[in-house]
Amino acid sequence: MNYLHRGKILNILRSKSKGDNIFLKPDKIYLNNPNLNYAYCKESKIGTVRESFFTNQLELNYDVSIQTKGDFLIEDKYLFEVGGKNKSFRQIKDIENSFVVADDIEIEFGHKIPLWLFGFLY
Repeated sequence: MNYLHRGKILNILRSKSKGDNIFLKPDKIYLNNPNLNYAYCKESKIGTVRESFFTNQLELNYDVSIQTKGDFLIEDKYLFEVGGKNKSFRQIKDIENSFVVADDIEIEFGHKIPLWLFGFLY
């Protein structure tokens, strides 16, 4: 699995508390390219595709890990929760530097950022 990660087929994410040991079980595994979900899977779940896209865009230039609250911790500072346009801040409320990344919205408001904007980071 580590070789598939190094070969950019999979994105393997671990929490910071576990470290970076390749022999430990990963917390999340995504296909590197979100389009591969439609090629390899009978049913592609939109939540998985959203998270796969988000990780794909950020993992090239930033340190991405898993956090107990929220979906992704970027550079040990910014916490992101990925979801649809109705995704609330309930899971990450009262956490500093936390944001909701929402699909199906056109512009940002407050700490809610459109998912498509992260495509410009690649």
